[in-house]
Amino acid sequence: MSVDEGPTLRRRRLGAELKRCREAAGLTQENVSRHFEWHAAKVTRIETARVAVTARDVRDLLDLYHVRDDAYREALIELARMSRERTWWSDYRDVIRPGNFVGLEAGASSMRTWEPTIVPGLLQTEQYIRALMRTGRSFDPPHEIDRRVALRMTRQGRLTERRPLELTAVVDESVVRHVIGGSEVMSEQLRHLIEMAQLPNVMLQILPFGSGEHAFLGGPVALLEFRGVDAQMNHGISRPETTHLDVVYLEGLAGDSYEEQPAEVARYRKEFERLSAKALDHRQTIKMIESLLVA
Repeated sequence: MSVDEGPTLRRRRLGAELKRCREAAGLTQENVSRHFEWHAAKVTRIETARVAVTARDVRDLLDLYHVRDDAYREALIELARMSRERTWWSDYRDVIRPGNFVGLEAGASSMRTWEPTIVPGLLQTEQYIRALMRTGRSFDPPHEIDRRVALRMTRQGRLTERRPLELTAVVDESVVRHVIGGSEVMSEQLRHLIEMAQLPNVMLQILPFGSGEHAFLGGPVALLEFRGVDAQMNHGISRPETTHLDVVYLEGLAGDSYEEQPAEVARYRKEFERLSAKALDHRQTIKMIESLLVA
């Protein structure tokens, strides 16, 4: 098990494995809920990693599913224990949007993101963040703004840690032309984009105004991928063909949503590839940003 693997990813792995075991046993979620006299949605929440499951519940589920492999059973029970560990972002739960995004981001191996209006959060400067907060959260008390800024800045550590997140960010041309926070703040942000784009794990692309229509016109999209997770399943969990952990995150004013069905995730991946093909390459992107700094 990777030392970098966090509770959110462990919970997703565990849910995927428990679902596989249930289906192999020929049982429905309703069958399981009735057997244990659980709330009807509990099995769904366990399998979709919406809740942390206890080691006792895992043991009982594996008994019901007739799973006898001792090494495999112990690996799943240990996953249950570790998935309940406290995380660094637990201290920020009061300012985190509902859902699991921060935990997913912390455990992902790579992320592809599309931003139509603002610089992606992982690439924002502190002053750019504060400018956004002053507008979008003008009624929040200063200490809460500070906590939100601290959370985002801490998240950015994923780009420079020992096993960094592989980030591919495609942004609309308006993102680099729309002045946020005034000319000085925006100039600093543009210089920061150039600096971050030099990291070997960061690919930044600008989609020019003349690129025409595309599938992501509706709003921001992020595809979080967990490549390499299967190779880490060395504690009796060795069934990579049944474990699909990649997820699409869709952010909206009315609420966020997650798409986890493998076929839909694959569709979004293809759309990202099409979008990337329309966008400027690395050299052209840097050249456009530099031209804005001297304008």
